[in-house]
Amino acid sequence: MVVIGIAILGSTGTIGVNTLDVIARQSDRFKVTALTANQNVDALLAQCRAWRPAHAVMVDASAAARLRTALRAERITTEVLSGEAGLIEVAGAAGTQYVMAGIVGAAGLQANLAAARGGKRVMLANKESLVMSGQLFMDTVKAHGAELLPIDSEHNAIFQCMPPDFGAGLDTVGVKRILLTASGGPFRTRELADLHTVTPDQACAHPKWVMGRKISVDSATMMNKGLEIIEACWLFGTTQDRIEVVVHPQSVIHSMVEYLDGSVLAQMGNPDMRTPIAHALAWPRRIESGVSSLNLFDVRKLEFEEPDPRRFPSLRLAREALKSGGTAAAILNAANEEAVAAFLAERISFPQIAAVVEETLQQVASRPARDLEVVLDDDRRARRFAQRAMQRVIA
Repeated sequence: MVVIGIAILGSTGTIGVNTLDVIARQSDRFKVTALTANQNVDALLAQCRAWRPAHAVMVDASAAARLRTALRAERITTEVLSGEAGLIEVAGAAGTQYVMAGIVGAAGLQANLAAARGGKRVMLANKESLVMSGQLFMDTVKAHGAELLPIDSEHNAIFQCMPPDFGAGLDTVGVKRILLTASGGPFRTRELADLHTVTPDQACAHPKWVMGRKISVDSATMMNKGLEIIEACWLFGTTQDRIEVVVHPQSVIHSMVEYLDGSVLAQMGNPDMRTPIAHALAWPRRIESGVSSLNLFDVRKLEFEEPDPRRFPSLRLAREALKSGGTAAAILNAANEEAVAAFLAERISFPQIAAVVEETLQQVASRPARDLEVVLDDDRRARRFAQRAMQRVIA
C-alpha cells in the first residue's frame, strides 16, 4: 500500500485535531509530513512528539523559537519553520501529496494557493480562500492539476450528492438547485432586542457543532452561511440564484441537491467533522472515521424553516457582495474578521458585527480581482476602514 504524505495546516485547531484523529485510525495509509499552528507551542510540541513530522511551522516567530528549543531538548528532529513563508514551503513541499487546509480566515490563502500550485489534493476547510480569490484559486487548481475537495460539512455533503461529472455544468447533469442547510446557531429563537446584550461565550455555545470561536460567531450571525454561498458558487460552477439556505436545527441533514426530475438527495449523519474529513482523505473510497452511527429513532423529527432576514442580515450582505463581484467578497470577509475579533474582545456588541460589515461594503470600493495583489490590497483597505469604523462606535 502506498503511504500518502499529508501536511495539516492549522493542526492544533478543531479541523487539525479531528484530522489527526481520523489518520490515527488509518496509520498504515498516511504519514504526517508537516504540522502548523499560530502560537500554541505546547499543543504543537505534543503533536510533534506523537507524529514526528519532517517539518513544523509556527506562524509567530517567537513561538517558533520556543518550539525549536523544546524539540532539540527532546532530541526530536522535526525542522521548525516560521511565518507565512514557512506555511507556503510545507504546503508545496515534495513528499506531501495531500494538504488539509484548516487555517481559519484570510491567513490561510497564500499557503492554500501554494498547495494548489504544487498539484496537491487540497482538502479545503478554509472557505475564505474561495471567498477572497475564487477565480484565481480555481484557475490555479486547474492549471496545476490539483484536486480540490471540500471539508465544510455542507459543501462536502453537496459534493457527495452530486454526480461525478458535475464539472460539465449543473444543467448538463440535471441539477436544479442546491439546498444549503444551517443550524441557525445559538440565537435562532432569541428575542431580537436581546441580541445587543449577548456575550462572546454565549455566541460560541453552538447547540450542535464543536468549532473554534471565530467560526462559532460566524455561525451565530450566519455569516458562515453567506460565505458558504460564495464558496459553493465557485466549487460547483453555479450562481447564487440556484442556492437556497434552509435552517435545519437538528444538523442531521448537512445539505441537499435537487434534480430536474424532482429527486432531492440529502447527505445525513451525526454532526461530526470527522465524517467530511474521512471522506476527503479516502475519496473516491471510504474509510472508518470514528463517528458513531446515526440513530434515526433518537432524532425522531427533522425541522426546516426559512432564515429570518432581520435576525441574519449577514446573509443579505454576502449575497450583495457576490452580486457586486470583483474584490467585494474579499472586502466582506476582511470586515467580518475584524468585527468578529472586536466582538470576541468585547469591544462591540453582537449586532454591530453586521453593521460594521455593511458600512465597510458601502464605503470601500471593490475592484476587478485581476491578481492576488489586488485582492490582498483590498483586504487590507477593508480592515483599515472597519477598524476606524469600530473606533467611532466605541468612542
